[in-house]
Amino acid sequence: MSMFGALDAAASGVSLGQTWMDTIGDNVANINTVRPAGQEPYRAQMVVARTLPGMQGVGVSGITSQGGAPEVVYDPDNPLADGDGYVTRPVVDMASEMTNMLVASRLYQANLSVMTSAREAYQAALSIGK
Repeated sequence: MSMFGALDAAASGVSLGQTWMDTIGDNVANINTVRPAGQEPYRAQMVVARTLPGMQGVGVSGITSQGGAPEVVYDPDNPLADGDGYVTRPVVDMASEMTNMLVASRLYQANLSVMTSAREAYQAALSIGK
């Protein structure tokens, strides 16, 4: 681990938190995106995290799509409705997205706090020799 390992690890956590929050934001923005029945719906995206080698922090190993059967609803007034008046709703659960946003936000804040504390400690160590 490098001399500034705490900063590196916390910076990776901040980056993961930002990616996670951006992904959740996309999911929430598409909560009402419907498609004609029979077409693949928008599916919530989920960030898959991994530990970096040597305990250097965390990173994004990939992004996966939410599984499950989409809901098909009758909405004949929708311009995207098929010939029978049906549309496919997105596979996004607002309660899960809000819970994930809370966790991602806390991850981001905690790692920013670690970065601030580590920076202050490193600056104090540098001032000892003066």
